Amino acid sequence: MTLLIRNARLLTLAQGARPRRGKEMSELSIIPVGDVLVTEGKIAAFGAKVTAPPDTETIDAQGRVVMPGFVDCHTHACWAGERMSEWLLQLSGTPYSEILKKGGGIHATVNAVREATQKQLAANLRDRLALMLREGTTTVEVKSGYGLTTEAELKMLRAIRRAASEWPGTVVATALLGHAFEGDLDTYARMVVKEMLAEVSREFPDIAIDAYCEDGAWSVEACVKLFEKAGKHHPLRVHADQFTSLGMIPEAIRLGVRSIDHLEAARKNDLLALAASRVIGVMLPCTGFQVDGRYARAGFLAEQGGAVALATNCNPGSSPSHSMPLAIALAVRFCGLTPAEAIAAATVNAAAVLGLNDRGTLAVGQRADLILLRHKDERALTYELGGNPVDLVVCGGQLVR
Repeated sequence: MTLLIRNARLLTLAQGARPRRGKEMSELSIIPVGDVLVTEGKIAAFGAKVTAPPDTETIDAQGRVVMPGFVDCHTHACWAGERMSEWLLQLSGTPYSEILKKGGGIHATVNAVREATQKQLAANLRDRLALMLREGTTTVEVKSGYGLTTEAELKMLRAIRRAASEWPGTVVATALLGHAFEGDLDTYARMVVKEMLAEVSREFPDIAIDAYCEDGAWSVEACVKLFEKAGKHHPLRVHADQFTSLGMIPEAIRLGVRSIDHLEAARKNDLLALAASRVIGVMLPCTGFQVDGRYARAGFLAEQGGAVALATNCNPGSSPSHSMPLAIALAVRFCGLTPAEAIAAATVNAAAVLGLNDRGTLAVGQRADLILLRHKDERALTYELGGNPVDLVVCGGQLVR
């Protein structure tokens, strides 16, 4: 398919290193009125005026914004069951600890995932991916982590792979091997390092390995042991400092993780160390909106020269949202990012978290993942709350919406 979108306000984000750091995050490399030509799934040309071959399908943007598709680089979108009932209990004043004692919380999701078939998990995920695509997300990271046994974790990863094969966008799987645990943490963590990691590595040799470092979840020591073993063959990511600062940030930097995600409780000195490192900080503002009103200091991290990415953290408990536009709007309101920084965080920097250099910008040779907004001013993407700002989605060079 050859497609020409003309008369658009192009946010190319085409100049600068990957990921964007500090002041670079504010540079969107805008062409006020321009065209973009898509051929064979890639961007063939862009600029103030592009000549297209005969029989090219042409769309007149009428001055509206064209930009790279959103990259949602942190989700738990593969799950079964529901957690709405317990959320209503929390709203009525029931403590989360009491819900956990009754088998609720993350353990309810674990049980539902274990009971679901691989086919059911894939179908659930495919439905959520369809919702994401409608709102402009063309690349999605999806974690395992609700299995807690080797068999169930592999079932999740296979379901993610199956759903990915049936979706026009790109799904990047992550093995969240250090999420919750059953029984004694030290015993469980040894099983993960010695048995589960080996099985995952055998079937998914290039997958990123993740862990959740927090009180009640994995300790710093358990995460470090997992990462020291996994880091020999796999990229690493970590959830850290969501509720408490346990000291995982300096260890993660030392271990060379790709990203540190959450950071709501991160201390100033740790944020300064993160800004001075090559590690990307991933902010998840939908979680603060849903859970406790706390947000990571993304603006401070960017001011100090750090690299920031944004994601939804889509999951059934702490972030029941598939909307990157909502994450962007919340990041500007509560995380201290400017509209331009938030857009860079949701595209080129989010792609860098996943190790993808072929998307996140409008440049010749890049994968043609593009969105056409309803708006003629990209700042409206961050100003507007609710509704779908995306009029048209091009994914892999194909019109999908």
